Amino acid sequence: MGTTLEAFIRRHPVLAYYALVFAISWGGMLLVVGPSGIFNSKANPAELTQFIYFAALAGPSVAGILMAFLMGGQAGIRDLLSALFRWQVGLSWYLVALLTAPLLMAAILFTLSLTSPAYVPAIVTTGDRVGLVMSGIVLGLVVCFFEELGWTGFATPELRKRYGFLPTGIILGVPWGAWHYPLFSGSANSSGAIPPTLYIAVMLFSFLIPFRILMVWLYDRTKSLLVVMLMHAPLAAAQLILLPAAISGERVVIFDLAFAAALWVVVAAVYLANGRGRNG
Repeated sequence: MGTTLEAFIRRHPVLAYYALVFAISWGGMLLVVGPSGIFNSKANPAELTQFIYFAALAGPSVAGILMAFLMGGQAGIRDLLSALFRWQVGLSWYLVALLTAPLLMAAILFTLSLTSPAYVPAIVTTGDRVGLVMSGIVLGLVVCFFEELGWTGFATPELRKRYGFLPTGIILGVPWGAWHYPLFSGSANSSGAIPPTLYIAVMLFSFLIPFRILMVWLYDRTKSLLVVMLMHAPLAAAQLILLPAAISGERVVIFDLAFAAALWVVVAAVYLANGRGRNG
């Protein structure tokens, strides 16, 4: 049995990684809040929030470290750490990492705010800008570190052995979006006139997939896990700093689709600039 499992893991390391991520994250949340809490996050007591997020973030990080060790032993861990501490990549890549998400999101929100004041960014309307920015930064750094240890640290280089950056991003982006489901499930209660299933599908799969493609491309160009983490951090931070807390229903769907469209335009430009997705 052990030999069969080991052989499967070595033949299908990314599938094994996905299985571990969902087992650890969703299994951990199941232990914390039970079945009803996984499928309706709004029903979870506020005092359990930190434990829910801890269980969720444990999945990608623990699975990534474990799979790196199972596939490469100590050398696999060294490769992971080497990518994590690779910081000499050029200023332009840091600018791409740090500015892509917040600039696009801000541009879309300010444009949409011309149609409705509900889209005015949170940083403009809040009475505590420093507190909001600091909370966003802390959230972004925690989320990016624990998520990208696995999604980028292990799964991305494994998939890039066989696929170009575009299919790699899609193959990663779909399960990455699905992995967020328990964290977003409660938002279906705010779907308004939008069917809850469509509402959640937009939240999980509209902008996360093209953004994952761009993170794979950035890793391709820098081989730096650190820089990819720094690209993920502003995406998470901007959800708090820029997105108005009051928007819901169709306004959320409109924003998410507009953000996704902008990201797909960037993906298309990168794809064409890289020789229509040539490997390397």
